[in-house]
This record gives sequence, C-alpha cells and structure tokens, in this order.
Amino acid sequence: MRKTGVVIDPRFLDHDTGRGHPERPQRIATLLEWLESAPSTYPRLEPRLASGEEIALVHDGAYVADVEKTQAREWFAFDADTPTCPQSYATARLAAGAVLNLLDAVIAGEVDNGFAFVRPPGHHAERDRAMGFCLFNNAAVGAAHLRRRHGLERILVVDWDLHHGNGTQLMFERDPSVLFVSSHQYPFYPGTGAMNESGRGDGEGYTVNLALPAGADDAVYVDAFARVVVPLAHRYEPDFVLISAGFDAHARDPLGDMHVTAAGFRRLTRLLQEVAVEQCGGRIAAVLEGGYDLQAIRASSQAVLAELAGADAEADLAAPVVDAPVVDAIVRQQRRYWPL
Repeated sequence: MRKTGVVIDPRFLDHDTGRGHPERPQRIATLLEWLESAPSTYPRLEPRLASGEEIALVHDGAYVADVEKTQAREWFAFDADTPTCPQSYATARLAAGAVLNLLDAVIAGEVDNGFAFVRPPGHHAERDRAMGFCLFNNAAVGAAHLRRRHGLERILVVDWDLHHGNGTQLMFERDPSVLFVSSHQYPFYPGTGAMNESGRGDGEGYTVNLALPAGADDAVYVDAFARVVVPLAHRYEPDFVLISAGFDAHARDPLGDMHVTAAGFRRLTRLLQEVAVEQCGGRIAAVLEGGYDLQAIRASSQAVLAELAGADAEADLAAPVVDAPVVDAIVRQQRRYWPL
C-alpha cells in the first residue's frame, strides 16, 4: 500500500453559491462524511491559505484584488455561473493553499501521492477572469509552484473534467515546461478545446486536446489515454503528474452527456500512475474540479483514492478494447508534434 494523503476541510463549505447552484457545499460534505469513517486509511494533511504572491504566479494582481473585494459584499457574481459571498475569497485561497501543501508533502516524501478535495474548483479561471464556477486556478497555481519553489522542469497536467480546462490552457499555452492535456465533451461549455488547439510559440505542441463526442464511455476514454496520453507522457518525461480530477464526465452527472463510471476513472488513474512511477518516482497528485452528482463524486473519489493507494492492486481493470475513430483523428493531429 502506498501512503496517499488527503486534504479536505469543513471550511470548504463556506463558499455559498446560492440555492439551486450545482457547485454546492454538499459536494465536499459527502466526502467529509465518508472520509471521517476511514481516518486511518488516508493520512490527512492540513490546508493553508495561499498567499497573494503564490496566486499571482498565474493570476493578474489586479484580478486577485477584485476577488478580495468580494469579502465586503453580501453577494456578487462575476458572471451568471460564478457567484460569491463574503467567505468566497478566503475559501478560494484555502483551496489553492490546500493543493500547495499536498504538493509540498509529496515532494518532501511525507506522502507518496494524494488528492486535494477542494472547492471552488479552478480550471476555468483565467489569468484575469473568473468563470465557470471558478475563482482561482488551483491546478495552475500548483504547477507554477512546483516549478518556482521546487525547481521542477516539466509538469504534466491532465484534466479529465467534463469541460475543457480553458483557464489552464491559456496560462501555459506558450510554455513547454507544462504539458497540458484536457479530455472533454466537445463541443460544449466553454466552447474551447478543439483538437487542433495545440499551443502557441515555444509552447506549440504542448497543449493536447482530447475533444470527445457526447456519449463517450470508459472504453473511449481508456483508448484515448492509452494511445495518446501515455505515449506522450513518456516522451515528455515529466517531473510530476498533476490531475485536474473533475467527475462530471460520470454517467450520472446532470450537466453533461458522457458515460464514464467510477471504475473508468480508476482505470485512467492507473494509467497515469504507471507513468508517474516510471518517469518521476511516483510523484502524482489530484485536485478536485467538477462533478455535481453526489453519489457519482463520492464513488469516483473512492475509486481514484483506492488506485492511488494501491488498494486491491490485482483488481481487473481491463476495459473493452476499442479503436475509436475520434481517437484516430486525435492521434493524427498529435503526430504533427510527437512520434506516436
């Protein structure tokens, strides 16, 4: 068994998005309830507030100040999807800081790997813009932190959320020190993430979009990861693997039309963990993004944590073998940059 750390905190419930909003506190509450029943299985790490300087590694300082100002307003919405309350700024800082503490613990060898269960999510947040339920881009802050504080040269960020990680893509699209891979339902919100979006300038080829059609299931996802993500990752030789782990591609989720299961997310985790073991000493961590069905987010989180920890390592995770035509097209696109 590997030592898999978990970061979670009741303070993540303080971000109040209002009645009927899908990104609600119960997403964390259901995970807190489950983890309280298994305290010895996954060692708990404490979150902390990320500093303004740490957040400004990827966000414009004036934008950070705008989010800070929401503390003085009973209710403020950056857009129709992204409301705030007076506690939202502190909660978003705590989410980013939770990721940083987890990454520091993995680098220090205090845990082998781990999962930061945080909210609000982050992957839609751009350098100077909140959107899509997201205030600060937790995974992007984490990737920048790994480079600045720990001197790592190559970070692999894999975003398997239902929606394209537009914010993370924009932050690193010119930067070859981050290989960003996003699998997502396409076309869908936020409208970006076509397979021919491959980065810019020095970063061309280091943005990889697995633009999948509605209805994609475990077999299609595993095919895409096995034929594209895994070989690319081995070519890239990352120093750390960071997962933007949204669970809204689950078949139960109300916001999308993908058919991934908890077992499917475990299969994807196994593929990425094998990359981490072979390339960077097993250094891998996940941060929660979307996922809005409580049963699905709980089952999927349990599955990913079990795989990270090596529980039931002999479990048969074989998926039906398919050669999905959309994956054929993605392979052709990526062969412009990588010898797949």
